Amino acid sequence: MAATLENIGQLERRMNISLPSQEIDSEVQTRLKQLARNVKMHGFRPGKVPMKVVAQQYEDQVRREVLGDALQKSFGDEVRAHNLKVAGYPRFEPKGELGSVAQVEFSATFEIYPDVTASDMTKVVLKRPVTTVSEAEVDKTIEIMRKQRASYDPVTRPAVMGDKVTIDFVGKIAGQEFEGGKGEDFAMTLGEGRLLKDFEAQIVGMESGSSKTFEIRFPEDYHGKELAGKTATFDVKLKQVAGSRLPPVDADFAKALGVADGNLDTMRREVRENLEREVKRRISGRVKDQIMQALIDTTKIDTPKSLVELEIERMQAAAQQDLTARGVKSQGMQLPRDLFEQQAQRRVTLGLILAEVVKTHALHAKPEQVRAAVEEQAKSYEQPDQVVKWYYQSPERLREIESIVVEENVVNWALATTQVQDQPTDFDELMGNTQS
Repeated sequence: MAATLENIGQLERRMNISLPSQEIDSEVQTRLKQLARNVKMHGFRPGKVPMKVVAQQYEDQVRREVLGDALQKSFGDEVRAHNLKVAGYPRFEPKGELGSVAQVEFSATFEIYPDVTASDMTKVVLKRPVTTVSEAEVDKTIEIMRKQRASYDPVTRPAVMGDKVTIDFVGKIAGQEFEGGKGEDFAMTLGEGRLLKDFEAQIVGMESGSSKTFEIRFPEDYHGKELAGKTATFDVKLKQVAGSRLPPVDADFAKALGVADGNLDTMRREVRENLEREVKRRISGRVKDQIMQALIDTTKIDTPKSLVELEIERMQAAAQQDLTARGVKSQGMQLPRDLFEQQAQRRVTLGLILAEVVKTHALHAKPEQVRAAVEEQAKSYEQPDQVVKWYYQSPERLREIESIVVEENVVNWALATTQVQDQPTDFDELMGNTQS
């Protein structure tokens, strides 16, 4: 066996492999003889099938297996000899005819992992949001909880935002009905955004039993491309208006939120604690996002295309499984790769950088850190001991926890390395306006 190695790109390599035909032929004959001892064929007793018949039936398959094994062994030996770190899978291709020649020649094209220099984060400035949970935020959250538990009663006044309405509607473009543009007994709460904002605005002021015709222009970036930018005429009949009735903030309300004794002070304290936990989580998320972006921005790296392709395939498969689980029929069509390419590129790049940072700064997950993280996860369950046991029964589940711990280690390292500036942040802005 002989092999030569070529550099054909920044990360691409080509290995030319020559295998002696005589050795291949010899191994094929050896395997055919072994096969003949046990092969079963109609008209022959086991072990008595003539070699000529066995060869006619199985030689092509056996030769492929022998070639595959020889190539893998030769490739592996050369990779170890040159101390190469192969990224993805090699692509084997024959060179010339595979006939009766002295040498069988193949090329193996592959990529190697890039050299990564750990990022210098000392000049990076991180903006850490700072906010407080006031009594006003607690009041606002309780009000949202009341609205979530609202009941609705029919009213005779004109509809206002917040009312639940029932309508029939028919939409037409250029006089023709379009798919999704018709509904009967369609119920919605005005202001929730189930339909276009301009459509809901037309319903405000209508009374039960009234009808109205109006035009709506679909936005240019509307998710239904066949409707984007077009103007539709809608005929709408308002069948019922129901006004909301909020539950009083009393002991029953507190009990509905999980406060067993109905104590309102306990309820407010628990609401505040939940908000503070969510604030802490969102601040950590924003800081982490900045750190990960800074690692990418401060590190020069060539990303192996083969790893990006593998990540795209993995993301496509996961998205397909998610659609199937939600009952969406894809009829065997694969989601376009360009939907995932940018994210896959980022994931692979960041993964390579993180691996180098973890190795350089010894940020691997320690057993005691993993144990503490598992116990923290288990706290929210009724039987935490059983949850801890469940995690430790599965190496895969433990690896997920280890990944979380490693990311936390990287974040803590970065916070100690970078320049961190506290930035006063409005509560609603931090929460993404979910509390407004």
